[in-house]
Amino acid sequence: MAIITLTTDFGEKDHFSGAVKGAIYSQLPDVRIVDISHSVSPFNVPEAAYIIQSAYSSFPKGTIHVIGIDSELNPENKHIAIKLDGHYFICANNGIMSMICSEIAPEKIVEINIHDKIETNFPVLDVFVKVACHIARGGTLEVIGKVIDHIKPIKNLTPFVNDEKNQIIGSVIYIDNYGNVVTNIKRKFFESIQKTRPFEISARSHKFKEIYNKYSDVINFDTPKEKRYDQGKGLVVFNSSNYIEIAIYKSNSSTVGSASTLMGLQMRDTVTINFF
Repeated sequence: MAIITLTTDFGEKDHFSGAVKGAIYSQLPDVRIVDISHSVSPFNVPEAAYIIQSAYSSFPKGTIHVIGIDSELNPENKHIAIKLDGHYFICANNGIMSMICSEIAPEKIVEINIHDKIETNFPVLDVFVKVACHIARGGTLEVIGKVIDHIKPIKNLTPFVNDEKNQIIGSVIYIDNYGNVVTNIKRKFFESIQKTRPFEISARSHKFKEIYNKYSDVINFDTPKEKRYDQGKGLVVFNSSNYIEIAIYKSNSSTVGSASTLMGLQMRDTVTINFF
């Protein structure tokens, strides 16, 4: 049974995600559809890239991932289908796939060229669904597109390293449901520059000298519980996707606050790491 995932900025109020699912079921009644997220911030390509990179590998090989972010067709925003790491991805060529493709080389990329057969102003429904169902039936990418050899990158996605190799300048690429702030600095990249040196992470006026492997590592469990005052502590952690994340322990925006609200960190804000 084929699996098709959906990642969009459609939200839950409108009919869009339901209509897409209905169109898929109309063509493939036995398919399995999984929602990764419909709450991507509107047109936020870096946010969508982070979400799909973090989620896709949990699915079986052969899964088809439909990504509906900034998908309106125009001369600067063509549609593509990619086979990569045993998975298929259908999206606009707007940089969404550049995070994954920077680490794993695509097996095949095609620029979708079936638009002359489809009249649409809702390409995720009319074009992406048709392509996804074609792949799910065992169809090849060459039938729905022409082979190309590169995709559009996301600008400023890669952290900057100075010539002396003693500073990384990254940026915020995602803020999760808890208000935790995810940077574009991956663990492997950080460790390749750090080389065991001590460091200091600066985010606005907040500074950290340690990165934890899990959130509760910030707590000293030898201290009696009534004396810990652990909720609301700021920390830096390698998150489940191996990105450096700035967090508040057991954050809650309505009570203890979050890293985003308490530290004033927003999308694209700078995070600096100095090595000594």
